[in-house]
Amino acid sequence: MRKHILEVYTPFEKADTLIKSEIIEFLSRHLDEFGDDREAIGKAIDYAMKDRISPGGFVLLSREGREITGAVVINQTGMESYIPENILVYIAVHREHRGKGLGKKLMQQAIDLSKGDIALHVEPNNPALYLYEKLGFENKYLEMRLSK
Repeated sequence: MRKHILEVYTPFEKADTLIKSEIIEFLSRHLDEFGDDREAIGKAIDYAMKDRISPGGFVLLSREGREITGAVVINQTGMESYIPENILVYIAVHREHRGKGLGKKLMQQAIDLSKGDIALHVEPNNPALYLYEKLGFENKYLEMRLSK
C-alpha cells in the first residue's frame, strides 16, 4: 500500500487553477449526498485562498501518487469567542479509501493547522458524525437558517 502524502494550500502557498479544478472535481464526486454544486465548492476554495475578499483559510489534500484520496476545506471566519475562528466547510475521503483511518488523519491535521476553535455543520445521518464526536466536537446549538 502506498503512503498518503499531505499537501496544504493557503493564501501564501496557493493552489493553482489546475489544482483548484482537481479539488472541485474530487469534492463534487466524493461528498456524495452531503455536497454542494461545483460553483459553491469553488467559492469556498477561493475564500480559503483569499481569491475573494475574506479572512482566508486553507485546503488540505491527501494524495496517493497523483490521485487525490482526501480533501478538507477550512475557512477562517474573522471572528473569535462569540463565533469560532474557523469553519470546516468540506471534508471528503475517496470512496475506495474509506474506513482506513484517512478521514481521522485529515481531521486531526486540519485541527492542528487551525488557529482557534472550529465549527462545522453535519447532517444527523452523516456517518462522519461519530468521528467528529470522537475528536471532541460537541453539538452545542441547533442551527436555524432563513433562506432568502
